[in-house]
Amino acid sequence: EMNIITRHATDSCVDSIQKIYAHHVIHGTGTFEEEPPSSSEMLRRLQDVRSKGLPFLVAHRGADGENPDEVLGFAYASFHHTRSAWRFTVEDSIYIDPNHVRKGVGKVLLSALISQCEALGIRQMLSRIGDSANEGSIGLHAALGFAHIGTLPAVGWKFDRWLDVVIMQRPIGDSATTSPVSAPAAAH
Repeated sequence: EMNIITRHATDSCVDSIQKIYAHHVIHGTGTFEEEPPSSSEMLRRLQDVRSKGLPFLVAHRGADGENPDEVLGFAYASFHHTRSAWRFTVEDSIYIDPNHVRKGVGKVLLSALISQCEALGIRQMLSRIGDSANEGSIGLHAALGFAHIGTLPAVGWKFDRWLDVVIMQRPIGDSATTSPVSAPAAAH
C-alpha cells in the first residue's frame, strides 16, 4: 500500500488538478460540468476556496515513494450556500487521478478535509454526488460516516441520459449538540 500524504494545494498544482478534473468531466458522471475548465479557471477556483479560508488539498506519495510530487487527487470544501445562516455547513468535492482510484487516496484526502473543516468550526459537511450509480464516491462517503439524506432524481442530463444526484451528510465536531460560540474560522 502506498504512503499517501496530503498538503494544501498551491498554484503549482493547478495543471495537475486541471488534468484530473478534465478526465472526470469528459468521462465521468460525478460532475455535471460538460466542458473541462482551463487551468486558469481551476486556479481561480483554488484561489476562491483559499480566499474564504477553506481547505483545498492535494494528495501525493510520501517522500519515499516514486514521483513524490505527482498529484494523485484533490479535495476541497466550499460553503454550501452564500446566505449567512449556512456558515457552518460546507460541501466537499473530491476527484482522484483515474490511475489511482481504489487505492486509498480518496479516504486519506476526505479524512484530512473533514479534520481541517472541524478545526475551522464547521459543523456539517454535505456531498452532492452526481449519478446514483457512482458507487465509488457513495461508498467512500459512507465509509467516512456520511449518511444518505436523499436523491434528486433525473436532475442532470449528460452522455444522453438522465442522472440523479445523491445527497449525503456528515456531522462534524460538536455538530448540532451545542450552540456555536462564534462564526467559523473560515470567512463566509
